[in-house]
Amino acid sequence: MRLAVSTLGMPGQDLTSSISIAAAGECEGLELRLHPDTGVHAGLAAEERKAVLRQITDAGLTVAALAGYVGICDSGVADTDAVEALLADLRLAADLEAQGVRVFPRGDDPAVGARRLCAVADEAAALGVRVFVETHDKMATGAAVARLLDLTGRPDAAVALWDLLHPWRHGESPAQSLAALAPHLAYVQVKDAVSATDTTPVPMGSGTVPLEEAGELLRAHGYDGWVSLEWERTWYPQVAPVEEILPGAAAWVRRHAPAAAS
Repeated sequence: MRLAVSTLGMPGQDLTSSISIAAAGECEGLELRLHPDTGVHAGLAAEERKAVLRQITDAGLTVAALAGYVGICDSGVADTDAVEALLADLRLAADLEAQGVRVFPRGDDPAVGARRLCAVADEAAALGVRVFVETHDKMATGAAVARLLDLTGRPDAAVALWDLLHPWRHGESPAQSLAALAPHLAYVQVKDAVSATDTTPVPMGSGTVPLEEAGELLRAHGYDGWVSLEWERTWYPQVAPVEEILPGAAAWVRRHAPAAAS
């Protein structure tokens, strides 16, 4: 497993500060939230993209993924608009040498999402990047995301992002989630929270998300991809700085890394 940290947990920090936090926290990568406030977004010019990549790689880090906000199943948005926005994010991912772009479902019709994922699949594959569909909102379970990806049928371009919180709080056990997502799993986001009904972030191991169970399942599965700490301080400004949470995330990754990678 390789540890990354999302810049969602660093509101108000510039890229230099985010890189320093990640490096000090035993991270190998950064998950970059795409938003004007972070300085990283699809509107960056070519030279700006090169500067972002150079700054990150010079620090010995990798861009693990881009955290985008396209709603891949959102029927309230025209297909052309959703596809155009996603392609712009995928091209940015390629320029930043990231594995891919996170998207949200934002709808519950897998046919809508599959149509859009297929529309970007050829270019994504040519660019060498993939779309990470997160277990979130109206497709919060592994079973729901797996149905979408099965229908899409493009594992070279569309894969699953398992956010350990959301399937569990919607009644799906970690074992059920992994069983559904295993053929598609390419990225994991880890976090702890007060409870299934109170998602206020808390330090790793002090909440009720079954992190140890999920970690052991991932270890047994042989998962050795990125694990990103998604500390949602942007949405919960009262919580501790991400610097205080990263040691727990690093320890979790060490405990649950596949034996061959230990």
